[in-house]
Amino acid sequence: MKYDFDSVIDRWNTDSYKWNIREGELPMWVADMDFEVAPEIREAMNERLEHGVFGYSVIPHRWYEAYQNWWRERHHFDIDKNWLVFCTGVVPAISTCVRKLTEAGDNVLVQTPVYNIFFNSIRNNGRNIVTNPLKLVDEAGNGFNGFSDGNNLGTADIGSLHYEMDFDDLEKKLSDPKTTLMLLCNPQNPSGMIWDKATLLKVGELCARHNVTVLSDEIHCDITEPGEEYVPFASVSPVCRDNSVTCISASKAFNMAGLQSAAVVVPDKALRRKVWRALNTDEVAEPNSFAVTSTVAAFEKGGAWLDELREYIAENRRLVRDYINANIPELSLIEGNATYLLWIDARKIINAAKSSTDNEQDAPDDKKLSEFIREKTGLYLSDGEAYGAEGFLRMNVACPRSVVTEGLRRLEAGVSAYITV
Repeated sequence: MKYDFDSVIDRWNTDSYKWNIREGELPMWVADMDFEVAPEIREAMNERLEHGVFGYSVIPHRWYEAYQNWWRERHHFDIDKNWLVFCTGVVPAISTCVRKLTEAGDNVLVQTPVYNIFFNSIRNNGRNIVTNPLKLVDEAGNGFNGFSDGNNLGTADIGSLHYEMDFDDLEKKLSDPKTTLMLLCNPQNPSGMIWDKATLLKVGELCARHNVTVLSDEIHCDITEPGEEYVPFASVSPVCRDNSVTCISASKAFNMAGLQSAAVVVPDKALRRKVWRALNTDEVAEPNSFAVTSTVAAFEKGGAWLDELREYIAENRRLVRDYINANIPELSLIEGNATYLLWIDARKIINAAKSSTDNEQDAPDDKKLSEFIREKTGLYLSDGEAYGAEGFLRMNVACPRSVVTEGLRRLEAGVSAYITV
């Protein structure tokens, strides 16, 4: 490889949110990579830094071209310049759209398990959360719902599972007149599922039929396994295009979340006017001095770095899958081929623990499991409850392979200790 992803970067004492932990702990939770930013991006930022003046910035034509060229070449989707609106981040854009495209008391639909900040964006703005739980199925299409939905998995050998949408339930929830917005995660976080064109088309048609706007969070779209491509929701059909707001950014793929730079794609003119006004009213539509420079450099010069990163993360995913299969049979990895986040099924352990206690209030759950593993081994993972699906753990493998190996060693030790408690 041309680029170095094996070196361990010391992030202590750098005011890192991810690494704000106790000494000896290993954080593999929040979606933040432990790799240095591509040298081509750092070079462009150094040039901007050397200029020495950091006043107010505008959005130059080059920023629009960078997004347009990247999506045309990488994702086979032509984005009109007029569709693009700058925003300081995907989360600010989501919160603004929830606040300005719906009314207090409206329902906003999410598909659990899903990025936990979706819940905050809805609750904090006085809207109601409506869930359309995704279905876990095996290769034959047999379903295995978690006990959070009332169906215990027990100790059955669940094999290889992946998520599908429950369209019957989706249409039922969308048909409620109080449901006015759907937050779609594409690719899906935390499972890493890439939604195919047929699935997205059906979502678009159902939402249009019931007058529900789709807000598609596509921030993880560039982190797919080699040979895999995601499908932009707005590219699927005119119906999907004209009834959607899409949030995109270079931040996740190029590890630049702290630079606060994103874009909102709104093809429909009337809807775009609402979104543009909303973002400007909320004062999240102006770039800082490095937001444009970093994004343009990423899309213009970062392609080779990203391709090597995708290969590296894919190998990390394979390492985790093989290690769990060989050494931690109590866990299983949900199938996914996007993002650097792994969704680990721990329901066998939790169900066994639940069945061994007579007091349901004291029954162990995934949050207690993750806390136990952290306390015993220092490994810091996210619990599934935060994403609306009890019984799972989320692991971030965007780190050097030696760190992944150490994380797996700690995971095995933590699970082993938990079973014997």
